[in-house]
Amino acid sequence: MAEPKRNDQLANQVSSSQILSKKFICTLGATLCVFSTFAQLHWKNVDTLYGALPPSFHVFRTSDSLHGAPFVAFYVSAALKDKNLQFNTQVSNGNPYTPDEFFELENRPLLVVNGGFFSFETGQSLSSVMRNGKQVAYSVNALKGIREDSMLYYYPTRSALGIDRKRQADVAWIFTSAEHRLPYAFESAPVIAKGKDPNPSIYELKNIGWVWWPMRTAVGGGPCLVHDGKIWVTYKEEQMFVGEENEKQPRTAMGYTKDGRLIILVIEGRHQGRAEGGTLEDEARILKSLDCYEALNLNGGGSSCMLINGKETIKPSEKTGQRPIPAVFVIKQGSRKNAK
Repeated sequence: MAEPKRNDQLANQVSSSQILSKKFICTLGATLCVFSTFAQLHWKNVDTLYGALPPSFHVFRTSDSLHGAPFVAFYVSAALKDKNLQFNTQVSNGNPYTPDEFFELENRPLLVVNGGFFSFETGQSLSSVMRNGKQVAYSVNALKGIREDSMLYYYPTRSALGIDRKRQADVAWIFTSAEHRLPYAFESAPVIAKGKDPNPSIYELKNIGWVWWPMRTAVGGGPCLVHDGKIWVTYKEEQMFVGEENEKQPRTAMGYTKDGRLIILVIEGRHQGRAEGGTLEDEARILKSLDCYEALNLNGGGSSCMLINGKETIKPSEKTGQRPIPAVFVIKQGSRKNAK
């Protein structure tokens, strides 16, 4: 899936000095989104299908129907504090690879899962990626305005999940710059701003409520799905999937629990009669039911793919199989020195 549709209606809502309060956005999200009945899914441990796994790493599968439709999903639970697990990312530097190819390039890691969004035309990542404490891909900082704002640009802050040197995870809305090693992070709410500069600096956001985000590993995407233990799908605030938020699609998402587990979810889709996919709301509800304290959506559609010891979990939606992508999140076994 390439860069998702942004919110054209936001043109009438944005001011260059505006940051919506958390309370207001939560209320807005609740008003705009009517949650459907969500039955509890039943998950089966399928560790034995994926070879030798470390004791702190588990794989689960469900084929329960969702809203009366066929549904297939997998999730991984990995202990963030287990020093035998190394969490990192990898990018293709302009030449996208399939997850299978990343698996070989990364010396057969325990897990490979697709990352954020990218341009079909150039193969360039459009979502932030951090590897070994450095930014190796940057998020989109400016979107061309529309209608009465056609001479302006919108400056989105999109969500990312990071893991720091202490193995603590966080989801924040970030603004990236090639001039700085670390992203700017907004921890409580996304910033909504606009201006005339097509290459904005942090000062164009007219907000000082940012902090440096000192993550060792990070993968960006959007929108946010769960924040501070509550469902909060910020697709309008991040200008993503507006008009498409209720479509059933293959999905990839990532979150973490307060007791230190990383959760990676993939939902199979576009396979009529077998697996029809899920909505952003479905993702959020599932991750909340898995005790995620914070979580975000990653790239989906034909890009959704997760390998465990090189074996696929969900079946890719494209007839040709795995889609080449510019970035992946990986988990390796062994010490940091041996897992590079």
